[in-house]
Amino acid sequence: MAIAKSARIHPTALIDPEVEIADDVQVGPYVVVEGAVRIGPGCIFRPGVHLFGPMTIGANNVFHSHSIIGDIPQHLNYVPNQSSLFIGDHNTFREHVTVHRPALANGVTRIGSRNFLMGSSHIAHDCVVGNNCIFANSALVAGHCTVEDGVTMSGNSCIHQHCRLGRLSLISGISATSMDVVPFMIYQRINTVCGVNIIGMRRAGIAAAAVEAVRKAYHILYLGKNIVSHSLLRLEAEMSHIPEVLEIVAFIRNSKRGVSLDVERQAA
Repeated sequence: MAIAKSARIHPTALIDPEVEIADDVQVGPYVVVEGAVRIGPGCIFRPGVHLFGPMTIGANNVFHSHSIIGDIPQHLNYVPNQSSLFIGDHNTFREHVTVHRPALANGVTRIGSRNFLMGSSHIAHDCVVGNNCIFANSALVAGHCTVEDGVTMSGNSCIHQHCRLGRLSLISGISATSMDVVPFMIYQRINTVCGVNIIGMRRAGIAAAAVEAVRKAYHILYLGKNIVSHSLLRLEAEMSHIPEVLEIVAFIRNSKRGVSLDVERQAA
């Protein structure tokens, strides 16, 4: 066991001999850390947190009470293995959040940096989460999903396994998707697009001209009544100078689960 002298550990915490704890870590009452877990500097663990290694945690993460991180996946065919969980820096895991280790041998579940996981949200096995994402209360991400930077999942929303959520997309509350979610779009109900995440794009610092171009791309893709391949060619012909539009085109062409063309006609 390697514990920095500046770390503060409550006497009721249970720490495995394999654990490494960096400077200024705070471990609260009744925290349990099992297996090979490396904890970066400045992390805070509220009462009742439970960690399972192998796991590597970056700097300045906060784990609130009764979050359970790194437990075995909820997978009927899971065979114990040494797959790992990696967590970046400056993430917040609120009460009762669960994040699972991979089901695949030598697999990786990875969470980036500056993500906010609200109470009872869940990231399943073999998922990759980018940076600056928000998972509201009880948002659920199934196994083998990819969540790109800046995604927002509202309360009680769900993602089917093997789906990909494009950058700065938004899933509305009590909504779900079983298909890939196009970057910058807002989804409601089941696989239904309802507009562009303009507020999210502006908050991310995307230029007004690019936001307007994405709005135009939305109208071409979803309201233009053309087949997708023709719409993509039109976007490339008319807006190839806008990286965000080319991002949408590339995402759709590379989609493995397909993207929904169902649309609820609202202002975009």
